[in-house]
Amino acid sequence: MKEGNSKFLALGSVFAALTTVIAAEAKADEAFNLDALVEAARKEKPINVYDSTGKIVEMAEAFTAKYGVKATGVKVSANSQLEMIIREAQAGNVQGDVALITDAPAALAQLLPQGFVESYLPGDMKAKIPAAFQNPLAISTNANVWAYNTEAYDKCPVSNIWELTEEKWKGKIALVDPLTKSTYTDWFNQLEKHADAKVAEAYKVRFGKDLETGERSAAAAWIKALAQNGPLVTDGDDPVAEAVGAAGQKEPFFGLLSSAKFRDNAGKGYKLGLCTELQPWVGWTYTKLGLVASKTASPNAAKLFIHYVLTEEGISPQMKDGKLPTNIDIKMPADEPSGIMEVADRLFPYDAATGLEDFDRREEWQDFWRLHYSK
Repeated sequence: MKEGNSKFLALGSVFAALTTVIAAEAKADEAFNLDALVEAARKEKPINVYDSTGKIVEMAEAFTAKYGVKATGVKVSANSQLEMIIREAQAGNVQGDVALITDAPAALAQLLPQGFVESYLPGDMKAKIPAAFQNPLAISTNANVWAYNTEAYDKCPVSNIWELTEEKWKGKIALVDPLTKSTYTDWFNQLEKHADAKVAEAYKVRFGKDLETGERSAAAAWIKALAQNGPLVTDGDDPVAEAVGAAGQKEPFFGLLSSAKFRDNAGKGYKLGLCTELQPWVGWTYTKLGLVASKTASPNAAKLFIHYVLTEEGISPQMKDGKLPTNIDIKMPADEPSGIMEVADRLFPYDAATGLEDFDRREEWQDFWRLHYSK
């Protein structure tokens, strides 16, 4: 294992628990032969690869150049991927041969059990990918982190998540609207199911007394208070990055956004800083699965692409955006702009043991947020 990834393993994701809640088994090719796979893939039709990041275009072009197997990267949101994969499978007209999808709960509930997609693990990667990420195969762990404006503040102005419920930050917090992005309501459920005691402890640290609430959990009490504090809710991470990081602001927002947006410091002159000491967590994670369409006309080409994104060469364009590869042999690039690897052990990890419950309770959490949100 290369230096640095020990912190990544400390995230503690329990993806292996998925084997108890889904019937589909990850298909590992024990007798893996890369040369044979390339040869077989070259005889098949070109493939399309769905992903929610535009970096997939660059990745597919590099894959094509490397192997002589035509692949086209298509930027498609996780929600749209779900709809397209289901419709294409039902119609017997598969257009997306590979899906790199960040909506793991929906994949567990809607794609894998119905056999629309398969999880494939190349045999030569079995020792490189922790068992926790093998079934279904996760290619990376992505993070949303709390950030501040380094031009306006010498250091992170918030030390405890409960500060975000105080009058000082009323109307001055920015985040993606939980009503439009399901990873946020999944995060709410994860907090309640796996970290409620830590949320309650953080309250006591901040206010010097035990939390008393009529809500069902400390997590629900915090989420309610955050919603009532009038945060700016946006339709994506770009507006959050601008609200927090744009230069020349006297009173910038404090925000929650994808670690990928720290690239805007160089690209747009933003002043985004990572809150490295925020308690109890500096942010939270979710996983990106790598799945093959069960009815693809090019199964070998699809499998070859899965193998490719598990390599440093294949995943490197996304690593530059702070995406942590699940392959433990890969080291994060030194020029990754957010510094996420240094705080990987301070991120709240996604626990897939309750992935199906996260999916089932999405509407409930959306209603909870809608009920308490005020501008």
